[in-house]
Amino acid sequence: MLKLTYTEGSFNLECLTLSLEEWVTQRVILALRIGQPLHFEPSTASFLLPVDLLGVERLKIEVQRNDGEIIVLSTCDAEYLEVTLRGSWLSDGEDDAVGVFVTTMSDRTEFFLNKLWNEAQADAAVKSAEC
Repeated sequence: MLKLTYTEGSFNLECLTLSLEEWVTQRVILALRIGQPLHFEPSTASFLLPVDLLGVERLKIEVQRNDGEIIVLSTCDAEYLEVTLRGSWLSDGEDDAVGVFVTTMSDRTEFFLNKLWNEAQADAAVKSAEC
């Protein structure tokens, strides 16, 4: 399962070993115990990946082979690829821009996507430190 966490100033992607159902159940129980409202709805989430990352072509093949109904890859420009995922959005209902997006697809595609996202973050940190 992939979990994308959106905060006011950042975004984080994680690959979790829990099933989507297990994670949602735990999240609902937590919200009930602490008295937090929970808004849950089908949704999409998008983010960018640099096209020059090693493995992008392999990700494209995996998506075509296994997960075309869940993930769409679109070329933005010469430098970036937009990744759009279908899944579920969870928030407290107060601020729709802050929350958690979860989705599930083949383990292989989840692994590649998580790996590429982590590499993109590491590259961005290096470029930022050089400036």
